Amino acid sequence: MSVWRESVRQESVRQESVRQESVRQENERGGELRERILQTVREHFRETRPPGEFVPGVTPILSSGAVLDEDDQVALIEAALDLRIAAGPYTLRFEQRFARLLKRRKAHVTNSGSSANLLALTALTQRELGEARLRPGDEVITAAPGFPTTVSPILQNGLVPVFVDVELGTYNTTADLVAAAIGPRTRAIMIAHAIGNPFPAAEIAALAKEHGLWLVEDNCDAVGSLHHGRLTGTFGDLATVSFYPAHHLTMGEGGCVLTDSPKLARIVESLRDWGRDCWCEPGESNTCKKRFDQQFGRLPHGYDHKYTFSRIGYNLKNTDLQAALGGSQLAKLEEFGQARRRNWQRMRDGLDGVPHLILPVPTEGSDPSWFGFVLTVDPDAPFGRHELIAFLEDRRIATRLLFGGNLERQPAYLDQRFRVSGELTNSDIITERTFWTGVYPGITPEMIDYVVSSIKEFVAAHGS
Repeated sequence: MSVWRESVRQESVRQESVRQESVRQENERGGELRERILQTVREHFRETRPPGEFVPGVTPILSSGAVLDEDDQVALIEAALDLRIAAGPYTLRFEQRFARLLKRRKAHVTNSGSSANLLALTALTQRELGEARLRPGDEVITAAPGFPTTVSPILQNGLVPVFVDVELGTYNTTADLVAAAIGPRTRAIMIAHAIGNPFPAAEIAALAKEHGLWLVEDNCDAVGSLHHGRLTGTFGDLATVSFYPAHHLTMGEGGCVLTDSPKLARIVESLRDWGRDCWCEPGESNTCKKRFDQQFGRLPHGYDHKYTFSRIGYNLKNTDLQAALGGSQLAKLEEFGQARRRNWQRMRDGLDGVPHLILPVPTEGSDPSWFGFVLTVDPDAPFGRHELIAFLEDRRIATRLLFGGNLERQPAYLDQRFRVSGELTNSDIITERTFWTGVYPGITPEMIDYVVSSIKEFVAAHGS
């Protein structure tokens, strides 16, 4: 019997060895095939990317856009080969890397920057925050000109926007204007860094702390910008980022909420993931070791924690395909920021002294990673914004208005409850006379020079 058992054991060992060798060979063949596929992807990228020659008046000069290389395409294909079609390890790795890069403890990827804003503000309304939570009717101070997704979450949570004006040149509000807007129902401040130029975040953060207000930084246009040597997105209780192709990094679609607060991070994650109470990562179960041994609400004891919902949440998750692209882009953030700064400075130097135009300036103490180059036409100019924009667009130079202008005047907000602090004089000027052109990394020095010469030509032709 012992001989038979030894024979069976040896045969089992032999079969396991054969199996392991088969798996090794299979993995080796799979790895070789994978490398051939990825090398072919690189060759395809190099062979098919469009020629880089710039033809003035023919080649479009975009206001913004994604700058993608063969590493980005390979990252997408690798994730596809792994069939990473939902949020998983690529997303978790990106969140960890991005949090470290932006010097925050926690980052949660979501499906857009707009969703990030919604999650950030909604997190401040949750009952875990006790007396500090925002309640319907509470006021949130925000800048009047900008993109609506900084303001809409305020209204979507039953809160009241308080609009403040901004400065021309920086296109940001000031600590004095924010201080003047604080009233008895004011509980939070939510402001975007305008066009990559930081608002005075240190001063406004100090003001928020003094008055016991929450501060949310909409950092969607300003990733990599510095204020007093410190990264934007590190001053607020929460910060948001967008990965839309127009922004500093892209996932195609995507966004992120960042914070140093474990409590706020946990709330954001829950709200993003249907409002569930469970915090297991994708594919995991019973991380808390109490999956079937807890009591929640009026559910029976032991109800599955994975299907227990403690908040009115959403499904605002991203996918690993997008996170893989974001991870590849992350390595180029510094390079992209340098290109944005160079392009902006070349444009600024080229247009210095041109009459009838208000040129942009950095907020004091700031080093912006610029999103665009903003111009405002003087009220006494012998031409209007529309004429200048038409001239540039005819030369295939893309222009954009400063987003929604004075949002108080947008049709979406006409029947909404809000408060205006002081006068919105500059916000109205922005609505009527301001626009911007691109400085993103895909724009070359030759393109910048063509934009500058075109603007100068137009102004000269319309007299001084």
